[in-house]
Amino acid sequence: MPRLRHHPRTLRAVSAALLTALAALAALLTATAPAQADTTVCEEFGSTVIQGRYVVQNNRWGTSAPQCVTATDNGFRLTQADGSVPTNGAPKSYPSVFNGCHYTNCSPGTALPARISGISSAPSSISYGYVDNAVYNASYDIWLDPTPRTDGVNRTEIMIWLNKVGPIQPIGSQVGTATVAGRTWQVWSGGNGTNDVLSFVAPSAISSWSFDVMDFVRATVARGLAGNDWYLTSIQAGFEPWQNGAGLAVNSFSSSVNTAGSGDPGTPAACTVSYATNVWPGGFTANVTVTNNGSAPVDGWQLAFTLPSGQSVVNAWNASVSPSSGAVTATAPAGNSRIAAGGSQSFGFQGSYSGTFAQPNAFRLNGTACRTA
Repeated sequence: MPRLRHHPRTLRAVSAALLTALAALAALLTATAPAQADTTVCEEFGSTVIQGRYVVQNNRWGTSAPQCVTATDNGFRLTQADGSVPTNGAPKSYPSVFNGCHYTNCSPGTALPARISGISSAPSSISYGYVDNAVYNASYDIWLDPTPRTDGVNRTEIMIWLNKVGPIQPIGSQVGTATVAGRTWQVWSGGNGTNDVLSFVAPSAISSWSFDVMDFVRATVARGLAGNDWYLTSIQAGFEPWQNGAGLAVNSFSSSVNTAGSGDPGTPAACTVSYATNVWPGGFTANVTVTNNGSAPVDGWQLAFTLPSGQSVVNAWNASVSPSSGAVTATAPAGNSRIAAGGSQSFGFQGSYSGTFAQPNAFRLNGTACRTA
C-alpha cells in the first residue's frame, strides 16, 4: 500500500488556517460573553458585591412587579423596573449600593457601625445617570442608631435628595432651609411610623458630587434627632422609583469612614470639649474649653462646630469665630495656637438666638471628632 506523503507547505497552510479559525472563534466568544462584573440581580432582596467592598442590592419592597439591577464595576443600573405605585405614598423600592450594614448584610471590610463621636470624616462621591419617562428621586440614605446594630430599622434616617422628578415629596413637612456641605437645601422632617426621617432636598438636579457624609450627620445631631454617642450604621446611594425607572444608574460610588482612633466604636476621642453657657431671652454667652487627649501637641488649632438654627455670633474672645452662623470655625489667636498634650485652651463668644435655645452637639479639632464633656 503506497505511503501518503504531506508536503511541508501544505502542513503549514493547514496549521495557519486552523489557528486563524481558532482565533476568530475566541474573539467571537469574548465579544458575546458578558463582563464578569455585570451581575444581574432580580430577587426581591437579592444583592451582590462590587469592588470587593460595597454591596449592590435590589431591595424591592413596595411592589410585586418585576425589578432587576445589574451591577457594574463601579455601581449599578436599573435594568427592569415594571409597574407603578401612587405618588402620594411610598415608593416601589430602593435599589442602591451601600457601605455598612443593612438587615445583617454587611459590606466586606466596612468600618461601620462606628460611634459618631469617633468619626473624623466620611468622604463619599457619587455619579448618577438619569432617565426620562419615570417618577423617582435620586437619594443618599444615611442611617443612625443609639446602638451599633447591624439588623433591622435604625432610629433615624437621613435622606439627601439629589434629584426629584414628578409629584413626589419627602416624608413629613418642610421645616425650613439649611446650608450643609456648601449647598443650600430644603429641609423636611417627619416619621414613617418606624423611624424618624430628616430629608435634605436639592433645589435642582445634581448629577455628581463629592462631600463629607458627616456634615449631614452633624446637622442632624444639632437638630436633636441623634446624639454624639449614637452610631453611624450604613451609607447608601440609589433611587426610589414610583413609576418606571429602567435605565437609572449609579455610574460610580465611593464611601470611606475615617475614625479618630483605631476604628473600634468604643475608642476614646483624641479631644474633649466643654461648652458652658449663660442664657437669657434672645441672647447667650458660651465659654468653650478644648482639651487635647492625645500624646502630641496640637499646633494651629481650629475647632469646627455647627450653631443650631436661629443662632449667630455677636463677638468672640481668645479666638476668632467665623462665619457668624451655621457651620462655624473657631481659630486660635496667633500667640496662643498650641494645645499641649494633655493640656487645654479656652475661648468664648456672645451670641443671639431666636426660638428655643440649644447647644451644638458635635465638635472637630483640626478635623478630629471630639467628645463633649
